[in-house]
Amino acid sequence: MSYNIDRVIEEALAEDIVDFEGRIATGDHTSLACIPTPKDGRAHLLCKAEGVLAGVSLAEQIFKKVDESLTFEKLLADGAHIQKGDIAFRVYGEVKSILRAERVVLNFMQRMSGIATTTSQYVEQIAGTNSRILDTRKTAPTLRYFEKWAVRIGGGLNHRFGLYDMILLKDNHIDFCGGIEKALLAVKNYQQKNGLKLPVEIETRTIEEVAEVLRVSYADRIMFDNFSTEKMKEGVALVNKKIETEASGGITLKTIRAYAETGVDFISVGALTHSYVSLDLSLKAF
Repeated sequence: MSYNIDRVIEEALAEDIVDFEGRIATGDHTSLACIPTPKDGRAHLLCKAEGVLAGVSLAEQIFKKVDESLTFEKLLADGAHIQKGDIAFRVYGEVKSILRAERVVLNFMQRMSGIATTTSQYVEQIAGTNSRILDTRKTAPTLRYFEKWAVRIGGGLNHRFGLYDMILLKDNHIDFCGGIEKALLAVKNYQQKNGLKLPVEIETRTIEEVAEVLRVSYADRIMFDNFSTEKMKEGVALVNKKIETEASGGITLKTIRAYAETGVDFISVGALTHSYVSLDLSLKAF
């Protein structure tokens, strides 16, 4: 996927200098009032909670976008397991530039670190099994790239990025198309007609639907949607490694281990990106 990080950073910074009527403001009046002349200073990122750090490399890009003359000293890398009191990085240079970048850096890093921390908790819960944690498309609009980046930092895998890189037949597609067989055959014809070879996943709601998918034999992965662990075991045994399997639907930290032990290949968790808690981080002068 091609993604313009610079453009997103620029838009995030613009929120502080362009009002909602599109008028460009004259600057950061607070900093201009308190620090009217150029002044060098230094600040560090203080970790105020335990978790998994994410967004350090992005923070460096943000500071450089604000002011190329700033010096960025990385002390901890993305993916580091942090404790309260740890220092992730230091930044040196023009104070007004540091202050302008401060909130944008924290807004990204606190959210990304929260997602990475949540993901690592799910990954830890299924350690020793063959299952892997996947994210979903339940992301904040325009921030999907960063949220899925944070999932990878936390040890998870990315599911599809959008509607363009995989064919995923969910219940509404199947119902509107007239059933599993019709939907899969329609996808097969579509791919052949358009010269595509996209991976195909299909959602199932019952063991009978799993059997129908296997009979039609045009899917790379079966999703078991809202299956109990008992039904999941039955479904995984029926598939018998012919294609990939994925569990989905309301799986929590308390229940995920039992699902992983069914032998399912992947477990998708929407909570990674819609129910995380931002990690407490702070930029402090020192």
